[in-house]
Formats: sequence, C-alpha cells, structure tokens
Amino acid sequence: MSDAAARMDRMYRRQRHIYDATRKFYLLGRDATIAALDPPDGAGVLEIGCGTGRNLVSIARRHPRAQVFGLDVSREMLDSARGAISRAGLDSRVRVALADATRFESASLFGRPNFERVLVSYALSMIPPWREALAQAIDAVAPGGALHIVDFGDQAGLPAAFRVALVRWLAAFDVTPRTQLRGELAAIAAPRGLRWTARDHLRGYAIRAVVEKPQAGAEM
Repeated sequence: MSDAAARMDRMYRRQRHIYDATRKFYLLGRDATIAALDPPDGAGVLEIGCGTGRNLVSIARRHPRAQVFGLDVSREMLDSARGAISRAGLDSRVRVALADATRFESASLFGRPNFERVLVSYALSMIPPWREALAQAIDAVAPGGALHIVDFGDQAGLPAAFRVALVRWLAAFDVTPRTQLRGELAAIAAPRGLRWTARDHLRGYAIRAVVEKPQAGAEM
C-alpha cells in the first residue's frame, strides 16, 4: 500500500461513516457540476477520487443512459462506495476500482481507454502531487469529451477573517485549496490545443472549471 493510500485509510476509517452527512454543508457546487456533465447517450463518466460514491450514485441517477466509473486510493472509502451503489440498485451501471489518481491505467481498470466525461470533485485539494493528478485526468478524457472540476477556490470575495479561518480548518484535514489551478490549466491547455474555462462559485468559495478536448483531427 502506498503512503498516500495508507494516509487516506487512516483518515477515513471512521470518518467515512459520517462523511456524506457532514460534507454536504461545505462541499458546495457538486450537484451543479454533476448536472452540467450532460454526457451523451452511452457515454462513460469517470470520477477520480470518488470517495464514498455519493457523486457516482447522483451521476447515475441524473444521467441514466451513462455508464459510470469511479476510482479512489482508499480501500475504506471504496467499501462505503460499493455499499452506496448496491443500496441504490446501481451495480449494473456503476463500477469502482482501487487506484492512485496520479497514475492509473483506465484500460486495465475498466476495460476502456478513456471517458467522454471525467469529474474531479474536491479531490485536487487533497492530493499533494495535484498537478500530476490534473494531467492524468485530462489524459483520461476521450476526444470530443470534457473534464469537469469543482474544488475549493481562493475565497478572494469572502471576508478576510472567514478566509483565514477556513484555510486553517481545511488544513486540519490535509486540504489545501489549489489557488494556482487557473495558471496550471492555462499551461496544460495551450500545448495540447485544449479549450478551458474556470469561474468562481459563491464569491470564490469554490471554483468550477471545464477542460474540453477536441475531436480527433479537429481544431479548437
């Protein structure tokens, strides 16, 4: 087991049982991002860092013609995800696998090379080598597909005292807002010919970004 996996398992061995009930109050923008995925019929949707499977179940219900996949580095969280998927009656449409967000092979995990939609929801802020995870997420997008990201923003529009308290509180859970996300997206997009957009959500509390990959042979 990698150090990252062991750390996540220690953190979530007990927290996973109350994770969804508590995180709904501050992991904001997830449902709007899921709604915006809008996958075409028969599309594959991958969530990187799927945690308890909350988003996977929501994706499968909101987009019933999609095949849904999730990966996470924590066995503890995947145990919760499998339970949530089973309780929702979605075992035939949702698959999960143990994998590191910074290095995974979707073909060996799920039998397909890429996905029409990829989602990273409040995971980049928990992955120390987040730039590698971002590049890997983009690589997992099929031609003509898109990567959707939602995570903590720079909180620039929020009161200073609230911003300082939030950053300190998040640090207690090994969460670091990736304030350089826009710059990293720009650096990745240009040489790869990708189109990307990013916008603040709730006065910078969160950021939502989309990276679009052109169809094979097409120019953007």
